[in-house]
Amino acid sequence: MRQIEVGVIGTGWVGGIRAETLARSALVDKLHICEIRLDRLAEVKALTQPATATLDYQDIVTNDGIEIVFISTTPEPTHFPIARDCLKAGKHVMLEKPIALELWEADELIAIARRNNVKFTIGYSQRFNPKIAYAKKKIADGTLGKVVNVMVSRHLSRNLGKKIASRVKLSPAAMESTHDLDFVFWLLEPAKPVRIYSQGAYGCMQPLNGSYDCMWSTVTMDDGTLVVIGGGWNLPPSYPNYSSTWIEITGTEGALILDDTHRDHWLNTVAEGTRFPMSTMPGEQVDHVFAGQMGPETIHFIESVLLDRPVMVAPEHARMVMESYTAADLSAEINEPITLPLSNNAISAIADIKGGNIEKVS
Repeated sequence: MRQIEVGVIGTGWVGGIRAETLARSALVDKLHICEIRLDRLAEVKALTQPATATLDYQDIVTNDGIEIVFISTTPEPTHFPIARDCLKAGKHVMLEKPIALELWEADELIAIARRNNVKFTIGYSQRFNPKIAYAKKKIADGTLGKVVNVMVSRHLSRNLGKKIASRVKLSPAAMESTHDLDFVFWLLEPAKPVRIYSQGAYGCMQPLNGSYDCMWSTVTMDDGTLVVIGGGWNLPPSYPNYSSTWIEITGTEGALILDDTHRDHWLNTVAEGTRFPMSTMPGEQVDHVFAGQMGPETIHFIESVLLDRPVMVAPEHARMVMESYTAADLSAEINEPITLPLSNNAISAIADIKGGNIEKVS
């Protein structure tokens, strides 16, 4: 199998994981990295020994040797312009969630990828969680019968919540429950969401950026399946990037309970007390193995390009997820259920909210 040149734009926490994973892979001929922080660029350069390291992402875009680009930049408003430029240049792109901040931006990215016949996917790494993969298998093979309802409860440490909330005003539904909306909709395919009702509660995040501490959303699927997803980012500090998830799936012929709370490995030290290692959503490198989802997800996209296989997350699916958490935000704001796909009135109401004209929403 041929090797391939790969670029990573944005090498913070997530992008750094991508870059280190790619640097270890025999599928990668040359690695190119881009980071706007000079100190972090030097740090990742020392870790990965890339062919090139730059402060300007256009150096990745204009390098004709680079076929695949991983975009892991923050803040999130950078996603659309950088992904657009890479797709226009004919690169295959994996973009971290969210796919965009506006639905029209997502539509444009999808259209460019189709026009240029390149692969485009979004980083929803939970699909590479073996527990989620097992749920997909048990639903697909009929073990559970017809799924009646799915419940997901995901909560993060406030250390991570504050880090996320400090860079962009997006809700827990948009930044955390988005992962759960993605994999639940994937589990339930071909069913699609038709209605969503959401409520939020304020707490320690409100003074930071006006965000809820947690949001709970009830989603009705077009086949009648009921989905309830809760997400929050205000757990007391325990492990800096701790993520705890509980999943219940019930069907006509069985039930599946998935404990992803990471209580199976505790580290207790005099200096720091109890910690939960290997408990982050992306995962982490542990010597010769990767503990978590993002490592396998990164290699899967490389293989999808080299073997010309479908990507794990179709961008059209990611757009549906985006529309759903956007509806959840509107529902929580006006205290009413929202019908999907979004109507023109709903889209107008969302624009009013973003513009601070909440009184116009009825």
